[in-house]
Amino acid sequence: MNSPFPSPTAGPFGRRLKRARGAKVPVTVLTGFLGAGKTTLLKRFLESPQGQGTAVVINEFGAAGIDDALVRASADETVLIGNGCLCCVARSDLQETLRGLLVERERGDLPDFRRIVIETSGLADPSPILQTFATDRALGDAFYLELVLTVTDAATGLATLEWSSEARKQAILADRIIVTKTDIAGAGQAEALRARLRGLNANAEILEAVNGAVDPRSFTEPGDGARNLFVAEAEHSDGIASFVLTLGSPMPWTVWLRTMDTLMAMRGSDLLRVKGFLAVDGCAGPVVVQFVQHLAHPPVELQTWPDDNQQGRVVFITRGVTEKQVRDLFAAVAALAP
Repeated sequence: MNSPFPSPTAGPFGRRLKRARGAKVPVTVLTGFLGAGKTTLLKRFLESPQGQGTAVVINEFGAAGIDDALVRASADETVLIGNGCLCCVARSDLQETLRGLLVERERGDLPDFRRIVIETSGLADPSPILQTFATDRALGDAFYLELVLTVTDAATGLATLEWSSEARKQAILADRIIVTKTDIAGAGQAEALRARLRGLNANAEILEAVNGAVDPRSFTEPGDGARNLFVAEAEHSDGIASFVLTLGSPMPWTVWLRTMDTLMAMRGSDLLRVKGFLAVDGCAGPVVVQFVQHLAHPPVELQTWPDDNQQGRVVFITRGVTEKQVRDLFAAVAALAP
């Protein structure tokens, strides 16, 4: 692909190929399908020495910023681009956000960040982001796209690649791919996933997260793979919807558990992602709950709420499961509970 820039040192998407970076701010695009573990890896990176001085731009598909609240404790420079994903909202939102970070840093309103990580929605096709850096010369003067880092999980990733065009594009456009949840995957699942990923992207470096952690340099050092493919933008797969279940009062844990057990048993493959903060009877802080299809993550109780909003809120991203159906099921289980 010919470079859109006259400079021979510019990459196909405006990224400098080697050093000579000057005062430009490096950008890592962190992508991966719903529930792959992007936020967990990002939090660990931000808490590492290599992650210091990183500004974070988070985009979520849904009306409540759960990932934003979880990450904000690890990075003071967190910006949430709300409601939708970066392949659906105008790219000007991203451009304005990046320029705003520079202005706020210059004014002293933000610490002197040295790197930016853009965490995309799990439903995002990352190619419009690459296109933004390739075509906006003003951004090219201030930033360079160093790395596209894609996260995929060994437990459900192979099946997701088969039905989701977005997941395939995330793998195709990656410089580096991190495979998570190998400890809970079935026999041969991780190997089969690696083989599929190699078929989609032979140039990407593939790493494995061990107990939810990788070498922090995976976020900062560019991979050897060259992105020589550009995939056109696409709409989300049919039937995918997002809604927020808000809970004004603490919920008995058994009600939550029995309801989710029923949902997973009957429609587990259509629960693309369930994640949020739950107010539970007897707990001072919130309980973080996460589900990906048939897989339930162990609940984690926090000592305190991450923000001033102490109302339970859980984001559901589903395929063909409506908000009314979920609310009605919760109501029915609550009515039956002793």
